[in-house]
Amino acid sequence: MMVHEQAARAGDASPRLEGRAGAAWITRLAAPLGGAGSGPLAGLRFAAKDNIDVAGVPTTAACPAFARTPAAHAHVVQRLLDAGAALLGKTNLDQFACGLNGTRSPYGAVPNSFDPRYVSGGSSSGSAYVVATAQADFALGTDTAGSGRVPAGLNNIVGIKPSRGLLSARGVVPAAQSVDCVSIFARTVAVAARVLHAAMDCDPEDPYGRSLAMETRPLAAGFRFGVPSTLNFFGDAPSQAAFDSAIAQLCALGGEPIEIDYAPLAQAAALLYDSALVAERYAAVREFFDAHEAEVVEPVRGILAKGRDYSAADFVEARTKLLALGQRAAAMWNDIDVLLVPTAPAHYTIEAMQADPVALNRNLGEYTNFVNLLDYAAISVPASLRSDGLPFGITLIGRAGSDFQLAELGQRFHHATGLPLGATREPLPPMQALPLIAAAPTVQVAVVGAHLSGMPLNGQLTERSARLVSATHTAPDYRLYALPGTVPPKPGLLRVAAGEGTAIEVEIWEMPLAHYGSFVALIPAPLGIGSLALADGRSVQGFLCEPLALAGAEDISSLGGWRAYIASRSAAAT
Repeated sequence: MMVHEQAARAGDASPRLEGRAGAAWITRLAAPLGGAGSGPLAGLRFAAKDNIDVAGVPTTAACPAFARTPAAHAHVVQRLLDAGAALLGKTNLDQFACGLNGTRSPYGAVPNSFDPRYVSGGSSSGSAYVVATAQADFALGTDTAGSGRVPAGLNNIVGIKPSRGLLSARGVVPAAQSVDCVSIFARTVAVAARVLHAAMDCDPEDPYGRSLAMETRPLAAGFRFGVPSTLNFFGDAPSQAAFDSAIAQLCALGGEPIEIDYAPLAQAAALLYDSALVAERYAAVREFFDAHEAEVVEPVRGILAKGRDYSAADFVEARTKLLALGQRAAAMWNDIDVLLVPTAPAHYTIEAMQADPVALNRNLGEYTNFVNLLDYAAISVPASLRSDGLPFGITLIGRAGSDFQLAELGQRFHHATGLPLGATREPLPPMQALPLIAAAPTVQVAVVGAHLSGMPLNGQLTERSARLVSATHTAPDYRLYALPGTVPPKPGLLRVAAGEGTAIEVEIWEMPLAHYGSFVALIPAPLGIGSLALADGRSVQGFLCEPLALAGAEDISSLGGWRAYIASRSAAAT
């Protein structure tokens, strides 16, 4: 028997106005399990939601009366241990993974990692909390109606909801088995994508496992993203403002917003609890529930009991309606490459959630419930810290098999935000290559003025995932001029005859070729892009100026570069 300790006991936690940090764990192992010295995940520590089996450790699904001790690891846990990751323990959840808020557990309400008065999001509440607070490098959750996304959005971390069947659910207590997914939380997209790649497996013993053709191409530079035709933030103005900013940020990455008809998606989402589809939740735990109904907390008990009220014919009717809505919704993919939604439309306090647990929980799933029902992939990434300091996240949604393509866009978006990692103050590390995504061709461009590091237009480079390669000089064949009347001030670089010029300071930036066209389109006349000779003999693309535009312009070549010119102006002003 594996040695472990219970972090909390049923009945210890009475309703409170704040969550308890210790409630994030149900079982904390006395020593990490696994952690081989080699493998793609070596050195990473993880936690598993306590509806996922770990051999020798009770699986409670946050219901003590349900607890059982499995002899074998869930298939996905075994895959991660084999890849070198070390398991730290089991995390709290909304009981039987039924809820999106993190308060429906006898082990206590898990707090939001930024403010304990607020919900953490559920049902994978503990998994999100231990990742956001850097107690684990990544964690497994599950996602039926949004449980792998809502906690990520509310805690400033990444949540990958894989395509259905991509990760095995063998050894996972089902919530609604036909639409369940094992999900992944991490503080960066790169770590989450590595975990997904290591855990992927078409498990023949999982009845819903499948092999999918995965999209390996990044989205085109001029991608189109869908925005719902109707948006409801339930009176949460900071979230609405944050989503508007996220749309602008995605546009800066080359996206074009396209309004999509949200009605079929909303109608599909409503079927999850307001139709015979809820019978699948009852069926998942029927034997236990019929014998121990009183051991199940409210409102989970009422939701599961409702599943008894439907006939097989009712269920078939609901499934047929869902398929029809899926056909209607599929038309949106003719116009868009990816769908953008708020991960959660609002933040709620634990006090408010406990006062109105059904309606507010439903609000949290406004943009999540339809995704698994319609067989889509999704990733939630941090977008901003709202005006009140609470996190706001967005979710990118694509067709089944687009998981790593979504991750590529999600990583670029996340890194453009400049947010800290989770609830820590650590900065984002550099972007990393992602599994399965083919390395995109790149182009190097020399910048000489307002696009230099720290200058006003440098964001036009960083928004396109450009990186600084080096600071160098041109060949000694150029002259630099300060162009009059430009806002922000800009220089003009002109190639001249041998012996008439000097070397000018430049920076070399490298960006994905897919984004180069949108960058060049921003360059106003009389500036343009041409071939620039460098001091080391190489030629790169770079900024040049039309000769006729330099009449009357100040020749600043003797200063050697634009930074020196700006510094001289500042000195003169003082």
